[in-house]
Amino acid sequence: MVHGLSWPWMGLMCTVPLPLAVALATFLWRRNEPILGNLAGTLVIFGFALGFISRESMALHRLTRQCLDAGFTCWPEPSAFSRFAIYAAIGLLEVIALFLVSLNVERRMRRRHYAPEWQR
Repeated sequence: MVHGLSWPWMGLMCTVPLPLAVALATFLWRRNEPILGNLAGTLVIFGFALGFISRESMALHRLTRQCLDAGFTCWPEPSAFSRFAIYAAIGLLEVIALFLVSLNVERRMRRRHYAPEWQR
């Protein structure tokens, strides 16, 4: 679609990577590896973002090639950069959410080693 955004793909970006990243990170968090869990989850989210950006790039390239083959010039609206930036921003927000969840998990892991009467 040269005009308009790919809403189904953006919806997929908003719903799929974060649960997968949290599941992978949780596995590592429970093995007492919070940094590796955060890194693995971040790689999953940014990997999905790069994959969706690549898919969008190929789709725009195909559509503009069809326009050029038909003998006229067409420009995507919004621009390719704006479309890519949306996927990148979604990915960044999901990484921030993953790190916020990680803070709670690490706090619970730390408090587990103290007696209940010493916890606030």
